[in-house]
Amino acid sequence: MTSGDPELRVERRGAVLAVTFNRPEARNAMTWGMYEGLYEACETADRDDGVRAMLLSGAGTAAFVAGTDIGQFTEFRDGADGIAYEERIERVISRLETVTVPTVAAIRGYCVGAGLAIAAVCDLRVADSTARFGVPVARTLGNCLSMNTCSLLVHHFGPARTLDVLLRARLYTAEESAAAGFLAEVCEPADLDDRAAAVLDRVLGHAPLSMWAAKEAVRRLRRAALPDGDDIVARVFGSQDFAAGVRAFLAKERPEWQGR
Repeated sequence: MTSGDPELRVERRGAVLAVTFNRPEARNAMTWGMYEGLYEACETADRDDGVRAMLLSGAGTAAFVAGTDIGQFTEFRDGADGIAYEERIERVISRLETVTVPTVAAIRGYCVGAGLAIAAVCDLRVADSTARFGVPVARTLGNCLSMNTCSLLVHHFGPARTLDVLLRARLYTAEESAAAGFLAEVCEPADLDDRAAAVLDRVLGHAPLSMWAAKEAVRRLRRAALPDGDDIVARVFGSQDFAAGVRAFLAKERPEWQGR
């Protein structure tokens, strides 16, 4: 089967359901249609007994996923819009996290913002040396992460590295991310497809229920003490700084932060 959405290709490759984020001209930034397509791909993986693993990758060489398409933020008016946005994103991220088959992300180029969240809920991540990871919103848009996404970063990178990434708005290299334990493997750009295929071949030979049990146990441990964070999201997404940050980003200008 192949998806009809040109911006999100979904195709069966034997026992693997391959999902390709396909907006290379926009560094594969996610549209609402792409988010919904990813959700439906997860549904397909769970209802098709022939699917034994999922592979996620980005088209082109510039990015895995460079966040959400910023144009979709222009209609935000207050903090409630921010909460609704994060709930919409979390629905998709959580669905990917609960897919019963192993999920492998093959990452080249930018993996930032929502792209980092997508990669973080995959079970295994393989990246080439061009990959860069981060959430530079303190420098770009002036928004914030949901509590669930913050939990994912702390879960994978630890609190100190998470604050380093967020406060300094810096991008971690593939080598730094591997040292933090986020990546299973780092390879040269020409080898990425082969390394991802080797990882998939290995997990396809393992017991499905054993792998599901491991995935589900780790997921439950992470979410066991997840607090509510709507007040944080509402304050930041409803701020003047966020509105100014979106305008400045789209105009390719530097925002002037006011802290309100």
